[in-house]
Amino acid sequence: METPPPPSPSAHAPRSPSAELPGQAMKAGEFWDVVVITAADEKQELAYKQQLSRKLQQKELPLGAHYHVFADPAGAKIEMSLIPALPDEEARSPKSEQEHPWEPLTGLRGNGGSTLCALQCLEEIYGDRWNCFTILLIHSGGYSQRLPNASALGKIFTALPLGSPIYQMLELKLAMYIDFPSHMSPGILVTCADDIELYSVRETDVLRFDKPGFTALAHPSDLMIGTTHGVFVLEPSGGSECGDLEYRTCHRFLHKPSLEDMYQSGAVGKKGTPSPKNLAVGDLSTPNSHSDFVYTDSLFYMDHNSARKLLAFYQQLGALTCEIDAYGDFLQALGPGATMEYTKNTANVTREESELVKTREKIFRLLQGVPLHVIALNHSKFYHIGTTQEYLYHFASDSTLKSELGFLAKAVSIFPGGSECSPEAPCVIQSVIDPRASVGLGSVVEYSWLGPDVTVGANSIISGCHILTKAALPPNSFLCALSLQVNGRVMYATMACGVEDNLKRNVKALSDIHSLQFSGLGFLECLDLWGLQVTEDLFSGSQANLSLWSARIFPMCPSLIESVLASLRLLGAVRSASPLHLAHHERLSIEEMLFYKDVEDMMRWRAHIAQEIHLQGCQPDVSE
Repeated sequence: METPPPPSPSAHAPRSPSAELPGQAMKAGEFWDVVVITAADEKQELAYKQQLSRKLQQKELPLGAHYHVFADPAGAKIEMSLIPALPDEEARSPKSEQEHPWEPLTGLRGNGGSTLCALQCLEEIYGDRWNCFTILLIHSGGYSQRLPNASALGKIFTALPLGSPIYQMLELKLAMYIDFPSHMSPGILVTCADDIELYSVRETDVLRFDKPGFTALAHPSDLMIGTTHGVFVLEPSGGSECGDLEYRTCHRFLHKPSLEDMYQSGAVGKKGTPSPKNLAVGDLSTPNSHSDFVYTDSLFYMDHNSARKLLAFYQQLGALTCEIDAYGDFLQALGPGATMEYTKNTANVTREESELVKTREKIFRLLQGVPLHVIALNHSKFYHIGTTQEYLYHFASDSTLKSELGFLAKAVSIFPGGSECSPEAPCVIQSVIDPRASVGLGSVVEYSWLGPDVTVGANSIISGCHILTKAALPPNSFLCALSLQVNGRVMYATMACGVEDNLKRNVKALSDIHSLQFSGLGFLECLDLWGLQVTEDLFSGSQANLSLWSARIFPMCPSLIESVLASLRLLGAVRSASPLHLAHHERLSIEEMLFYKDVEDMMRWRAHIAQEIHLQGCQPDVSE
């Protein structure tokens, strides 16, 4: 494999979103025929449809495409968590011994299963007409447990410090891929909601998705990045020089391979001693010209015939009973070097199911012999914004992405006290912050209203909050308020934790919860400070998966301000090791908050902040 050239001075900068794109009527063939967003369940589907509808009404999206949200059917889920339906007011007394009735909340069966479900939905809506469509499929199901300020409204609706009105990931995705449909044969482009691909090619180069089978983008990356992504083993190019863009054929696709596997399979370019770089989280930079490298994956395209094959397989299968990964299970079956060996490797699956290997073997036989083409983008970068650490780094630190996309330190906000000089200046998105308030370096504030006596510690995230009284958010903290609809009333609850807390980590028994950590302190010690007993009722959902995500520790309150202050006290008690009695509060877990979320009320809050910014005479920042 040849070494990709370093970026040349003549290479133009990666494409950034066009200011004219939102609300523009696109001509036939210039834009997607259909844009699909996947959702984990019916409640998430409804939340996405509400936001999508508002965007279309306000002409924030290109016109002319058909926009859809597809949720996985109830029978195609990974987990059956159990969420209590709260009893009436009298029964919610802390002294009540009444058992809660239960309702299911579920997660989807991997993005592969979600892809298959989306194909079925397209067939039901359009019949044979989708044979000639160009379709963008954005996977946005899941509950964003590693970036919980995106949990309620979805990763694809994550706000960016850019544009006016504020861009969200959906607008950025549509802008980044604006040139693709006009150079694409009928088929489906599959991408994820929380990643960004930027590239630079010559003015005369275009990315074409017009070959039969599958076509994937490939980015030269450090070997350690390859261990957590898909890696392409390419056929020899036959040429001695590499440009910014190369059309190659893939011999074999590896999913999260070891260093040894990458070398043995011939995936590594520039032979020598591996020298992984200390890359920023989520920043897949072009490797140093003296380093070994591999080509890693991002998005992929499948032509209509390949999509039809998968749809026929899904219809014949009847019901999907295991987790399928669109990358690991579809792409590993492609190319002349593919073998069935990967079907038995369950190291990277969320949960092992008895039918997984059999289903993988069926997919392998179905796709065996289908070609995998690769567009090697040798001057490109792949960014992931799916964790709190990545979010803070790319939005509020001296990030390459920040400069390439023109992210602002203050986007459509009132923050007279904000400094934009430091590379780690706080990032403020559609918020009102009093000039006497203080926001620490490296922090992000979105959709919030902070009064004069509010202090936000460094490296923190605050989302959807309203604080007018004196309050201090400790450094390295996370605070996100949600509106809820409970028994016909609007209520509020606020997530609070440390930005590095692992909300997904779970234990199987109450006796093991001592291993959980909350904001730097053992969870048992936190419960003692809050005056809470270790009982089964402390957790929502399955008692075999006990985690911070399912811990009922966040007070539910009748107003947004009360809710935020209550969770601030909860977090402050841990940081200061001071007792705080929560036993007599009605409390919810994050899992339950998402079940009861009131999307319309959260959108009203955001509109209220936007109106306040307008009334105070703020001119939205759209350039530095």
